[in-house]
Amino acid sequence: MLTPLFRKVLRVGVPLALCVAAGAIYLSDEARRDALALKVAELRHEIETRPEFMVQLLAVDGASTGVEEDIREIFPFDLPVSSFELELEQVREMIVGLPAVADADVRLRQGGVLVAEVTEREPVAVWRTRDGLVVVDAEGVSLADLRHRSDRADLPVIAGEGADKAVTEALRILQAAAPLADDMRGLVRMGERRWDVVMQRGQRIMLPESEPVRALERVIVLNEVQDMLARDLMAVDMRLAARPTIRMNEAATEEWWRITKISSGAE
Repeated sequence: MLTPLFRKVLRVGVPLALCVAAGAIYLSDEARRDALALKVAELRHEIETRPEFMVQLLAVDGASTGVEEDIREIFPFDLPVSSFELELEQVREMIVGLPAVADADVRLRQGGVLVAEVTEREPVAVWRTRDGLVVVDAEGVSLADLRHRSDRADLPVIAGEGADKAVTEALRILQAAAPLADDMRGLVRMGERRWDVVMQRGQRIMLPESEPVRALERVIVLNEVQDMLARDLMAVDMRLAARPTIRMNEAATEEWWRITKISSGAE
């Protein structure tokens, strides 16, 4: 009885066993268990709904009016709400899921404010599809539908199947085409492989699949030297870098044949 182990069991083990036995006897009654669970739930609710834990306001920073309205519309909680019920990552993923949002940071701020800092996608072009006009960003993500081209007259137009998958290349071409900007209508994706530059008069500069910017720069140089695009041309075909081709329109072709026949007759 004087051994350390026996004294430790007598001092700790016996009281602990008695407490466990008493708790088991007490909880063996279903009514007591339900009453205890209800008391714990009431205590937890009382703590979670204390004023210092309540979120009273949703603040959206960095978003345009339309995006802010979309965020508030899809926000799944009715304020005020306990901060214990909020899953910040879930709220963030919900906001990032909006087409116009590139990234978001969600955090709680003192005073019961849930702050959502939003980084919007930047529109860079209008994509003309079979179904209408769509504003896209540099990654080709559709941001919004347009009813009229004039609604975003500040953005260039791209068209064609798969144009949204090559917006980055289109932007490089548009940047190189700055000297032609006043006479240019937009870019058309051809066969999901290459681009045509479409001019206001319906003329086309047919760019190759590889190094389209360099090919366009050659056309710009020729145009500056010879005023080529002001002539009766239908297309400038640059698809074969070693053999650029100029296609005349129908009227110019007939005139050329007429002059050729006259010249042949004179000979």
